Amino acid sequence: MMTIRELCEKHTSLTSADIEKIENMARTIPYLANLEDADIFIDCLLPSGDAIVVAEANPKDSPSSYEKSVVGMIAYQQNEPAVARTFKVGVATKHMKALTQENTRVIQSVEPISNGTEIIGVLIREKRIEEQYSGQSALHLSHENYESMAQAITSKKGSWLAECIDEALLIIDRKGLVCSANDVACRLYRRLGYVGELIGQRYENVQLVVPQYGISDEAVTEASVGKNYFIIRHVKLETADLSCAVIIRDETAEKQREQELVLKSVAIQEMHHRVKNNLQTIASLLRLQIRRSENPETIQVLRETMSRILSISATHELLARNGVDQVKIGEVLRQIRSNVLQSFEHSEVDIEISMESGDFETDSEIAASVAMVVNELLQNSMKYAFEGKEKGLIEILVKKGELYSNITVRDDGIGFDADISRPNHLGWGIVRSLIKDKLHGTIHVESGEQGSVVTFDFLNQNVDTLEL
Repeated sequence: MMTIRELCEKHTSLTSADIEKIENMARTIPYLANLEDADIFIDCLLPSGDAIVVAEANPKDSPSSYEKSVVGMIAYQQNEPAVARTFKVGVATKHMKALTQENTRVIQSVEPISNGTEIIGVLIREKRIEEQYSGQSALHLSHENYESMAQAITSKKGSWLAECIDEALLIIDRKGLVCSANDVACRLYRRLGYVGELIGQRYENVQLVVPQYGISDEAVTEASVGKNYFIIRHVKLETADLSCAVIIRDETAEKQREQELVLKSVAIQEMHHRVKNNLQTIASLLRLQIRRSENPETIQVLRETMSRILSISATHELLARNGVDQVKIGEVLRQIRSNVLQSFEHSEVDIEISMESGDFETDSEIAASVAMVVNELLQNSMKYAFEGKEKGLIEILVKKGELYSNITVRDDGIGFDADISRPNHLGWGIVRSLIKDKLHGTIHVESGEQGSVVTFDFLNQNVDTLEL
């Protein structure tokens, strides 16, 4: 692998002094990668307007977005717009989507590297999209990583690093005075109402929380100031003049999001609970009507309608219980099986419904459609498959795939002509419509003297979710 100097001399117009500055910064990016739980890169500009990766560092304690090194590879403008923007306008770019050299989607934050008169490179922080919004903090790193970062920041070559991290940083000397504070710390304290300069203040006068064993010992503490929430870490420094570094992560926005999610989850649970109750009320009214009706055809239509309503209700019941938009497909199908058996409890045929389910979660819209399809298939088998028989068996088989999963409903009944049997039947119309339009899948039907087998497949997650 070529060195930073070799890459810059071959591909860029940087001077020897510029390259030396890039090399010095590259020595500190491993600490930044561990602190941020992110992939860190330094890119330099090419004559074409694209950039070349000259240095990289991957986090030790969390997975990288990359399988191989990308040093020496091109960062194209159309794939990494944040890098292109920072080179063009000379200011930082925060939280923009990008496509890596390995075709992975990430979120980039980019800081310019200047020689005083022009931009000579950029410092890039990358996280995969799912990690960026997962709400996980970077403060779960080991004490050793923080200590290494603190030592790097307080060194002469690493002093620039204090302005590149997202946390507030205070450096405390042996006299207990604040001798250094980055911009994030100054803004945070001004927001909390402190009007004076931080530097020169006694730390005990500005500390947000009192460490249990004194400020010179490593400690991690959660603190709240008004409506603000912080995670504060004290890291002991092994120098003659400095006592410790205080790293403060502002968790206020994250706490507010958590509270909003809790409230939203409660509201969603209540909504599903009410929908379920309303559907079950309708089903109860239909059941009363069935008992009062004497017309066999009317009774049959009402039973089919009631069964369809209960199949939808089953999904809402699980959603009301869990409070999230994901349900286990096995739980839904077990509820459908129970409802169908209950509706045919007075049947003259002894019918068993077995189930072999590779249980997995899917979103509510898919679960509701699957529930209705399986309900129709079970109803069809229960009504028509066992005419003239004393007993029968229906099997439900669920097989999970990477992108598509499939469900098979198989019975040992008398079979039917799959091409001409009940072409205008409402149940089959519902099945085919749901599989095509809602589940984006296909259906395959086989039937003969040994029974019938219906298999359909469906996307594991909604199309909108997959496109994210």
